[in-house]
Amino acid sequence: MLFRKTTSLLILTFCLIALLTPKPAISQENPDKMEWFKDAKLGIFIHWGIYSVNGIDESWSFFNDYIKYEDYMKQLDGFTASKYDPEKWAKLIKASGAKYAVLTAKHHDGVALWDTKASDLSVVKKSPAGTDLVGPFMTALEKEGIKKGIYFSVLDWSHPDYDRNTRETFRYKNDPERFRKFTDFNFAQLSELSTQYNPDLYWFDGDWEHSPEEWRSAELKDKLLGYNPDLIINSRLGPGFGDYATPEQGVPVSRPDSDFWELCMTLNNSWGYQGNDHAYKSPSELLRIFVDCLHMGGNLLMDFGPKPDGSIPEEAENILNEFARWTSKHESAIYETQAGIPDGHIYAPTTLSKDKTILYIYLDYKVNESLAIKGLKNKIQRVWVVGNGTKLQSREVGKMYWSSVPGMKYIDIPDNVYDKDITVIAVLLDGPVDLYREKGQVIESN
Repeated sequence: MLFRKTTSLLILTFCLIALLTPKPAISQENPDKMEWFKDAKLGIFIHWGIYSVNGIDESWSFFNDYIKYEDYMKQLDGFTASKYDPEKWAKLIKASGAKYAVLTAKHHDGVALWDTKASDLSVVKKSPAGTDLVGPFMTALEKEGIKKGIYFSVLDWSHPDYDRNTRETFRYKNDPERFRKFTDFNFAQLSELSTQYNPDLYWFDGDWEHSPEEWRSAELKDKLLGYNPDLIINSRLGPGFGDYATPEQGVPVSRPDSDFWELCMTLNNSWGYQGNDHAYKSPSELLRIFVDCLHMGGNLLMDFGPKPDGSIPEEAENILNEFARWTSKHESAIYETQAGIPDGHIYAPTTLSKDKTILYIYLDYKVNESLAIKGLKNKIQRVWVVGNGTKLQSREVGKMYWSSVPGMKYIDIPDNVYDKDITVIAVLLDGPVDLYREKGQVIESN
């Protein structure tokens, strides 16, 4: 009897521990599928929807009462997609150096860009566009060898079983049957997207309004993996259900905790097209942000919003073309790299080759005299300018025979080798990078 009571208490204790132990933010059952994502480095995010007609905030403009819901939906009448050229989009994205792209198949407003059978609210049925806009782009991406991503909002402020006017943290917490009808609707739309387009990645959004249990995140993830076992899912289905972290807009100062992460950022200040938003970041500014992501072992997902006719704003196209110039020139220092060495050794972002024998240094400034590297134990075998081929000279200064502290390594860089945006210096080491991370050394008297 005592044995049974003890066993029952142990089982109860283990169950309580399991319930109370927080799930990791990122769950990674199959890290092998993340290889392409880790190597991709750059992706393109596209927010396209009826909100581009008036050039207003996507979905939030009516949710925050800037515009009436009925007036927001009138934009359907002006959404033509008459100049939509998915092949051009895909070619531009490929040339930029991006390896994957994500299209907003449905934002929080509930307006689908494909011919969904689960609802009447789509640009196919309700707008002059009158045709599926997701499929042609997915086909064009696949033709160009670009991984296919689909954005999907798990909340829907137009659905009759999802009340946008009830601003409680958990809607329908007292009406689970009604909310299950809504999640069934989500499952149906995601089944359509999965079977018709076979995406490589889902970019979910809107999970903050309900718990993973209410969203049925575990069931949904299993269902989606049933369509594609190698599917990658972002972190916005709730803790423990995503493959990678998604910091937004603000550039991380230190590396996110997840092994895999991606910064999503707009080219100007708006996700979708807003004709009055001319605050586009310069290509150089965005390249510096991109290099920061590389330095910390992450990806950059750059966003632009097409116009209601499907054409790409000139400013966005210019940025992508500038990225094309820089990424093609510095390809070897982008895609086959991992996070760089800790800050403090060089006053510049860095990355390492996969075998850690090449140190890449990214300079968005001209060095006054020589580029200095401290705390590098390795001998330098060779130094060159990436995309230029010019060999550079290096030297070591201040190495004491009695000290384990390495000397300062200096690299001289002539003015004529600098890139107009960011110059990349490659440093070949005599083995995997070996850094001195101690506090210095003094001579001890006998």
